[in-house]
Amino acid sequence: MRFTRLFAAGLLVVLAGCASPTTPNIDVAKTLVSDAATTLENFSRHKNVKGYKDFMDDAAAVVILPDVVKAGWIFAAEAGNGVLLARQADGKWSDPSFHTLTAASVGLQIGVQDTAMVLIIRSEEALQAVLKHQGKIGADIGAAAVYAGVGAEVATTTNLGADILAFAAPVLGAYIGSSLEGSVLVVRRDLNEAVYGTGVTPQSILTGPSRNAMADALKDALAKP
Repeated sequence: MRFTRLFAAGLLVVLAGCASPTTPNIDVAKTLVSDAATTLENFSRHKNVKGYKDFMDDAAAVVILPDVVKAGWIFAAEAGNGVLLARQADGKWSDPSFHTLTAASVGLQIGVQDTAMVLIIRSEEALQAVLKHQGKIGADIGAAAVYAGVGAEVATTTNLGADILAFAAPVLGAYIGSSLEGSVLVVRRDLNEAVYGTGVTPQSILTGPSRNAMADALKDALAKP
């Protein structure tokens, strides 16, 4: 168990090192929002994952992860930055809150893969569990995950009881063995504060008025039928 935690931490360090250490957080945030909009556009044209749109009308929130890197041999770790937007009372999408998906696992798995993912959070209860507890998906927060798409573990979206639907499309590489179970969505406080100001919380971002125009293109992509 300790080894897997260290392995995951090591992968996070590697991912962080992919960006210049002098890059301001606001630039990192802008790039992530832009990449998230591009991910949605790509998914809408992909025959295996464009079905995510069928579940957007009733979604409580959506998480878009343009690059989730998974690597390992028996012991594996995955990590990737993304944005979370929630459905507001008027039906529009909130400003994005910034998060990192991270996980470590042990099992029959080998390879390296860079994957784009869209997670549809289907209930307010599941959303609040993610925000308040940052617990493990499928464990601590009690959210079942169902995969769909290219290279997905479970190629079905018929589980109406699932709290989270995960649509995944590998960008690069191949991986044998995959699961969202045990993944954790951790708040990127540094990016949130760079965009919205010191002391901001995901809850205040997702429930408050729109404060930043840089996400307009992303919201437009989400609103497309």
